[in-house]
Amino acid sequence: MTDMVKTRLRRDDEVVVIAGRDKGARGKVIRVMKSDGSVLVSKVNMIKRHTRQTQNSSGGIIEKEAALDVSNVQYFCSKCKAGVRLGVKTLEDGRKVRTCRACGEVLDS
Repeated sequence: MTDMVKTRLRRDDEVVVIAGRDKGARGKVIRVMKSDGSVLVSKVNMIKRHTRQTQNSSGGIIEKEAALDVSNVQYFCSKCKAGVRLGVKTLEDGRKVRTCRACGEVLDS
C-alpha cells in the first residue's frame, strides 16, 4: 500500500509555481494525483513526447503537461494576488471550508 500525500489542492484551483524551471507561472490544476504527491497544471511544465504512428492516431512530437510535485505549487489567492498556504475552518452550520492563511478569505462557496 502506498502512502497518500495530504494536500488541500483540488481540480480547477488556480496555482502558482514556486520552484523549478517554471517558477512564477500560473495555471489551473487539471488533475491531483495523491498517490504520487503530484499535480498536473495546464500549460505549465510542458514536455515533448515522441509518439509512434498507429491506426488510430498520427505520430509525431506532441507537447503535453508533465506532473509537478505538490510541494512546488501554491494556491493563488485572487484577493492577496500571491501564492498562499491554505487552512481549514469550520463554519457555524458545520461545513468545513478552505481559507486563505494570509487574508482569511473563505475559498469554497
